Amino acid sequence: MQEEIINSLHTPQKLEQLYQENKIAFKKAFNTLYPQIRDHLIAQFWYIRLNFEAKEAPSRFSKEWLWIAVASLVGGCIAKLSDFFSIPRANFYAHYFAFIVFVPLIIYFSWKRKISMKKLLITFSVILLSAIYMQMLPQGLDKDTIVLACIYLPFFLWALLGLVFMDWDAKDYLKRSSFLRFNGDLLVMTTLILIAGGILTGITIFLFRLIDIQVENFISSNVVSFGLPASFVVASYLISKNAQLVNKISPVIARIFTPLVFITLLAYLIAIIFSGKYPYNDRGFLLVFNLVLIGVMAIIFFSASAIQADFSFRVTSILLFGLTIVSIVLCVIALSAIVFRTINWGITPNRLAVFGSDFFILINLLITTYQFARSWKNPDQIEHVMNSIAFFLPFYIGWAMLVCFTFPLIFRFQ
Repeated sequence: MQEEIINSLHTPQKLEQLYQENKIAFKKAFNTLYPQIRDHLIAQFWYIRLNFEAKEAPSRFSKEWLWIAVASLVGGCIAKLSDFFSIPRANFYAHYFAFIVFVPLIIYFSWKRKISMKKLLITFSVILLSAIYMQMLPQGLDKDTIVLACIYLPFFLWALLGLVFMDWDAKDYLKRSSFLRFNGDLLVMTTLILIAGGILTGITIFLFRLIDIQVENFISSNVVSFGLPASFVVASYLISKNAQLVNKISPVIARIFTPLVFITLLAYLIAIIFSGKYPYNDRGFLLVFNLVLIGVMAIIFFSASAIQADFSFRVTSILLFGLTIVSIVLCVIALSAIVFRTINWGITPNRLAVFGSDFFILINLLITTYQFARSWKNPDQIEHVMNSIAFFLPFYIGWAMLVCFTFPLIFRFQ
């Protein structure tokens, strides 16, 4: 290795290639060789690169972990309110699960972005008013408008998190795209943390069972309550500290799942034709249909973010173009089914809410498909794909707010 390094001192590309092939061996050989080659400018550069240690202020590190702990504790305390006030867990989590997840993240990013006091007061006033509103709603889940409010509230709180993440600069499309990309990374990292936590929990329960101590109730009521919100906050911290690592994982996942989802949906559409089962006369089927559509839209968001992140996009963009075409077909079928059911059986809160969501998704898909097609000829146009997705965020959020905060009143808590 030392001889190869000496022979490559005048060929920077070759040095980089040697380093990428075996980083540990390269560093060891280079540091051994450095006293002999220290007069070369490129050797000085490589020595600094290989041995540089970033010094982070200890106070910043300790403060960050302090805020992570505070945010996680707040999320855990919210989760424990069901036990403190003897509220049935099913009803409590349906109404307040979004607060358990998003309030800790909002606290963490409020500190991270150094949000001004005025913006902090507005942010947490909105959170408080949202919680009061959910408390004023009937606590059962037997009314459609209440279920819709519980479903759409997380989108509203997610938007509030986005505002904090962007330091309330929502007009900047780059910041909107960055927030979308962060959500994909957060999903990946949080999933890894939860899997690791699940394995640790299983091992802990098994070990204590060996000595006849039952810890299941303690873990489910305490560890899970605080561990769930903590996993999202810790994942956010890891993303900010290891952005390069996470940015490499997300595109790989996108490349794997995009073709799989495309093939699955294509097969699904073909199967619908031959199965004789349609969403026009089956409410449950229509519900699943819309859940699939929302999931596919999320995959397109995530995959488009990953393409923009690493720019190796040609094959993936073609697959995504095909996926958006299939999604448009699904969306048109879903919208026609909702119109058909409305004409035959009248308007309901569910039909109106789903129709509005699907309508915005359809328009967004049409614009996204057009931008994907343009990106084939001009790779720089891929940025417009993310911009078209980012552009529609206020429409989704506006509709979510309308459904969550007005439908129960408009339809008189039906």
